[in-house]
Amino acid sequence: MTMEKAIAFAQNNRDRFLRDLQELLQIPSVSTFSEYTAETQRAAEWLLYRLLKLGFEARLLPMDGPQIVYAARMHPDPKTPVVLLYGHYDVQPAEPLEEWVTPPYSPTVRGENLYARGASDMKGPLMAYLAALESILATDSLPVSVKVLFEGEEEVGSPHLADALKKHRQLLSCDAVLNCDTLILSPELPTIVYGLRGLAYFELRVETAEHDLHSGLFGGAIPNAGQVLAELIAGMHDPQGRVTLPHFYDDVLPIEPDERAELARVPWTEKDFIAQATALGVIGEEGYTIVERIGARPTLEVNGLLCGFTGEGSKTVLPARAMAKLSMRLVPDQKPERVKEQLEEYLRQRAPAWVKWDVIDLAGSPAGIVRRDTPAMQAAIRALEAAFGVRPVFAREGGSVPVVSWIQDILGRESIMMGISLPDDNLHAPNEKLHLPTLWRGVEAYIRFFYELAK
Repeated sequence: MTMEKAIAFAQNNRDRFLRDLQELLQIPSVSTFSEYTAETQRAAEWLLYRLLKLGFEARLLPMDGPQIVYAARMHPDPKTPVVLLYGHYDVQPAEPLEEWVTPPYSPTVRGENLYARGASDMKGPLMAYLAALESILATDSLPVSVKVLFEGEEEVGSPHLADALKKHRQLLSCDAVLNCDTLILSPELPTIVYGLRGLAYFELRVETAEHDLHSGLFGGAIPNAGQVLAELIAGMHDPQGRVTLPHFYDDVLPIEPDERAELARVPWTEKDFIAQATALGVIGEEGYTIVERIGARPTLEVNGLLCGFTGEGSKTVLPARAMAKLSMRLVPDQKPERVKEQLEEYLRQRAPAWVKWDVIDLAGSPAGIVRRDTPAMQAAIRALEAAFGVRPVFAREGGSVPVVSWIQDILGRESIMMGISLPDDNLHAPNEKLHLPTLWRGVEAYIRFFYELAK
């Protein structure tokens, strides 16, 4: 009965929760640009104030970058489970501004959606946390102990978070972690993400001469850096869509039969996927479904190319240098440093002796995967099924959320990834939105999760 009272309170206070969210969304907490440092700090203080009002012991943890909002409200019974809520309050830049229908920091409701930068990623989910906590505290006491960790630099790769987790390991100790920084497949299909791919990101440079040359005088006799780079990249996949770097698949954790059966429940057809991507077709590794390719199999992608003359008009130049940005999405048990070795070995085998090449390491994070049979996971399943009226599906998400692996390695705890964002929410793009009916279901699901975890 107490849980139902909390759910009723949340339903009766939706208008106020929406106003609170709009107030938070008006703060342009962009972590990418230093000119927004004061606004990022203001967002942290806004969240701190809200947690203090809810009766939490809360403070800002000092950081070299944006501060962590830490809070705790402990249950009198020390045997009660402790859940750590993870989230981030920073947002991506809003540019290009001219593509927004309404200003990015003037939250606007159109139909069932709320449009603003950060609405879905992830100030909306943060407010779902806060609304759930307030709804319980207004009608009952918290059935579990709750700690909060909201960071302000996730959108720039969380460069200081791992050190903070190590420094505050005891402060952040918990029994379970709830992370709302993931997607659900549709408003009618709740989703628990149990796997995230890692990342290895490199810049590959090739050089064939000291400077660009006249293509008429030297073309056909001196190697063209652009062509060399193109041929190297073209050889990085075979006709079956597999990556050809030496030993690339040696450490790849295979998909178990029960996993494939669970992933097959995800109702994505090839037609649906093409429509969502606004693409003309699909590619990928033979023998795997679309869902498996984007979540459970590794990839190698070209993110950018630079070579020779690209200005207006013509210039008959033979490029001496060319550069490519390459990223590999990794799955368990691949490691970024091992993938760099594989890329370099490929270049040693394939690059002509008269070509200079260099691989620059830009970013890397391991993949994360959690068990699907823990008590906390079962609590999440029951909570989502009750809130949405249908059993959630398990999915692996193709993106990277390094904090999941860091929490697992440093705090020794697995994350329950229970997001409420939708694939078409325009994350990181103009006209970002949050589907309000899904937000309210998310609030109910979080309320139910706290009570289910207490069992």
